[in-house]
Parts: sequence; structure tokens; C-alpha cells
Amino acid sequence: MHRLLCLLLLLVALPASAGLFDKPPAPAQLGTPLNNSADFLPVSEAFKLSLIDSSSTSVKLRFVAAEGYYLYRHRFSFSSEPADISLGQAILPPGKAKHDEFFGDVEVYYEVLDVEVPVSNPDNRPFSLNVSYQGCADKGLCYPPETNVLTIGGGAAANSAAPDAATPWRWSDLALFFLGGLALTFTPCVLPMLPILTGVVLRGQPGGLRSLVLSLAYVLPMALSFAILGALMGLFGAELNLQARLQSPWILVPFAIFFALFGAASLGFLELRLPAAIDGPLQRLSQRLQGGTVVSAAALGVLSSVLVSPCVSAPLAGALLYISASGDALGGGLKLLALGLGMGAPLVLFAVGGGALLPKSGTWMITVRNLFGALLMAVAIWLLERVLPGPVSLALWGLLAAGVALWLGVLELTPKTHHQKLAQLLGLPLLLYALVAWVGALQGQDDPLRPLGRTLLSSAEATQQVQSGQWQTVTTPAQLDAALLAAQSSGQPLLLDWYADWCISCKVIEREVLAAPEVGRQLGDYTLVRFDITESNPAQRALLDRYQLFGPPAILLFDGKGDEWRDLRVVGEVDAATFAARLSAARERF
Repeated sequence: MHRLLCLLLLLVALPASAGLFDKPPAPAQLGTPLNNSADFLPVSEAFKLSLIDSSSTSVKLRFVAAEGYYLYRHRFSFSSEPADISLGQAILPPGKAKHDEFFGDVEVYYEVLDVEVPVSNPDNRPFSLNVSYQGCADKGLCYPPETNVLTIGGGAAANSAAPDAATPWRWSDLALFFLGGLALTFTPCVLPMLPILTGVVLRGQPGGLRSLVLSLAYVLPMALSFAILGALMGLFGAELNLQARLQSPWILVPFAIFFALFGAASLGFLELRLPAAIDGPLQRLSQRLQGGTVVSAAALGVLSSVLVSPCVSAPLAGALLYISASGDALGGGLKLLALGLGMGAPLVLFAVGGGALLPKSGTWMITVRNLFGALLMAVAIWLLERVLPGPVSLALWGLLAAGVALWLGVLELTPKTHHQKLAQLLGLPLLLYALVAWVGALQGQDDPLRPLGRTLLSSAEATQQVQSGQWQTVTTPAQLDAALLAAQSSGQPLLLDWYADWCISCKVIEREVLAAPEVGRQLGDYTLVRFDITESNPAQRALLDRYQLFGPPAILLFDGKGDEWRDLRVVGEVDAATFAARLSAARERF
């Protein structure tokens, strides 16, 4: 799913990490594990720690979290061996704000995090740096606290904790950037390049091998210009830590205004151009260049990319911000190269096919432009969510939904065509959402996905909840083995719930799943055992390895003989209805 959101990133100009556009995962079919451990990375791959630099006064570290994984700011701790090499307070950039009803307001880090630890080591002696941290996966798995040891040498530093971060780009990423560039082509932003290509580069004679060569000479330098920009951002962007710096209101508000202006321009309320002092000379230079040669085509390609830059600046800025978090110069260059090639591919097809291979311009271009405008407005609201009160942000989401609904003509009484009727049908849910969002905002709600808040259980349902006293809580492997043996002796199936105080998803499952009526009424069939791994000592971690788990939450079901039903195992978050179906399937095996 996150790969699809990466494509939206190219279109709306920032990584779509707000989660507003995420769809909940489809329920797993019975007989297959839910979010099994195979869907999660080992902690060493989920969070890669590397040593950037060390001196007698500081040690610089870099964490690279895999896609969909994050680290807690308050869970970092550092110590040295020998202890007489003192450490100062670690310098951490602001993280992304995250509110949890159990743990309150916390800060988390996605993607790349650079940490500086002040050191007092005037003699530059070798020492060991113990780095403790903890993170979770967006899918609902929390890893136990982890400690890695970095061996810091006198002049050179050796990293015994983890290898350097792997190149974070994949072929699928390049394909998505290419598709993003392709989508940008069919907008009023890039289509004005067509007359430049046909009239100047091809001299009004599209078609044939000559047109193919000249069009490639026109498109490739444009794409290479983007690639150079992407490589530079990948090389220096992580050092600047732009993602963390964007958490400041002084940065967020101007960026939100920036995207709102470009959204307004896409919707036709504004017209953005290069300053006359820059646009005029560029236009005159492009007119002086004579077409028909490879060199002139290459020069025109670079100039054309600059001339249309005001229109594509917002998507390009979002792509650069995304790349800056990777710290990968090669990947950044390749991604923007793919973006440029996607923008140029239709131009090449037009040059070779003489326009027969491309759709004609028309009202569909206005529709695409307006869609871009709405998405850019959504990015502006997403940025402002970090500085505005939650109810105000929810009201803005409702305002955007209402605006789109009105644009679709939802309140028009006499639609004239079938397309207008279809647009009205699509606009009705948006208008309904807007009304619900405004009601929720007036009630103090702040979640765009649950504008009216969570549904409360009735008193009758609450009586069916499983009381905490029915659970046997164990904390050691010996206690767990004894509980399993007792259940086996009585021939009763056993439910094993892996839990930790620091596991947010465990709290959600405890309150919303295990306490749900459809689940609670079936738990009487089981011996209920909760393994509390909050302490996360070596014995408990070894038990995780024994059951091939990375961390909580997880729910394991055992039959009366003490054998686990592996196909009914649940790892990560699960909803009450799906888990109730799992218990029903287990009941048929009693």
C-alpha cells in the first residue's frame, strides 16, 4: 500500500505519511496467519544503525528505518565503556508528533535520523558506545528495546552494531516515479512543451528515425537535469535532515502556503510565472536556438524544463523532500531520472507518431488540472495539522471535501448529461463526510478517519467483557511452560497473548478486540495466559526466538494437547470481527 502512496507523493508533492488516504488491509482468509512474522523485518533490518563520524568531542550516528517503521525519541539512551569516558546529552532533532491515548504525546522518527552524542575523550582512547533504542511498525508490531554496541577507535571508528545502510531504492520505486512523471505530462504544466518540440526541434516534421533521435536529444538532457538535482539532494539532504526540520511551525506554515498557492493556481484562481527578469531572457534564448540538430535539441530540452518549472515546482519539491530522507545519492538521481523520463516519454511518442499516439487536448485537461489542485490543497492541510488544533484541522478537511463536492456539482438540481449525474453521485459521499467532519470538529474530535470518534460500548455489552482476573499473567519461560503443561493436563485449549506496557497495539487489542462481545463470549473455552514482555530481559527475548516472533502483539492458540494451531496465529493488530472468526474456526477443531 505504501508503494501506491509513494506515487501519490509525486503527484501531491510530499510523502503521504499522514495515513488519510490509506485503506485498511483486507481481512486475511481463514487458514492463513494474520500479519505473520514473515510480513515483518528483523529488528536489525527494520532499524539500521551506522556510525558516520567520531572525534574526541562527539560521535555521529545514523539510523535508517525501513519503510513503514519508526523509532521513539524518548526510548533512546547512550552509555560508554569504560564509564570514565563521559557522554553529554544526545542531540536529537524534533520528531513527528504522535498522540496515543495510553502514552500521551510522543515523538517518532521515520526514515533517516542523524544523532550526535557529545563525548569527553581528550586522549582519543578507544571505547565502546552502547546505543539503546526502540521502535514499532505501522502494521501494529512493537519491537522490544534493543541495544547495539559500537566500537569507537582512536582515530578511526569501527561499527560492530550493523552494516551501513543499504541502498534504499528499488526498481518498483523507479517505476512509480516514472508513472508520476507520466501523470505530470498530461497536464497544462508540461503539454506546452509539445509545440516547442514540434515547431522548433523537429521543424514541423514529426515522424521517422530523425524525429526519434531529436526528441531523445530533447528529453534526455531534461531528465538528466532532474537526475543531477535528485543526486545532490540525496547526497546532502540527509545531512540537512529536512524531514525533521519540517516539524518547525516556521517551516510548516510557509510550505503550507506554498502548496496552497500552487493548488489555487491549478484550480485557475492564480497564474504563476517566472519573474520577468528571468522568463524574458530564457524565452529570447530559446527563440534564437535553431532546431534540427542534436545540440540545439539538448539545449532546448534544458531550457524547456526551466520554463515550465513554476508549474511543476510543487510536485518536484515533494519528490526532493522524499529523496532527502533517503541519504542515497544514486537512488535520488535514478528516481528523478525516472521522473524526467516519464515526463518526456509522451513527447517522444508524439515526435515519432506525429500526434496519432496521444490523446487530443480538451476538457479532460482541465479535470486533471483541478484534480492536481485539490491534491495540493490536501497537502497544505496535512502540513498544517502539525501546528493547528485537531478540531480546526478536521474542519479544514471537511471544507476541502465540501469544495470538491461542490465542484462535482452535487447541489445542481438539473444535471444535463450522464457525466454530470455521475459526478454528482461521486460528490454525495464527500458532502456527507464534510458535514460529519464539521459536526465532529464542533464536538472536539480531531481524527479525519473517525470524525465522530470511537463508538462506545453499551452497558449490556460491557458486562460480556472478559474480566482481567480471568487472565493468568506470566513473565518467565518457566511460568509459561507450567501454564502450558497445566492446560495440556486438563485437555483445555490455551490462548497466549503477548503483551508489553510499551506496546501501543497491545493496548488497542486488549481494549477493542479481547473486550469485544463477539470475542469475549468465546474466550470462556480457553485457558487465558498473557505473557508480559515489558521488561524485555534476555530470557524473554530468547522465548520470542523460540516462537519465531519479533515482538508483541501476537496471539497464539493451542489445542488441548499443547500443540499450536499455526494457521490461526495472529501477529500485529487485528480487528474484533476477524479475530472472532478465528476463534470460531478453532472451535470447530475442539
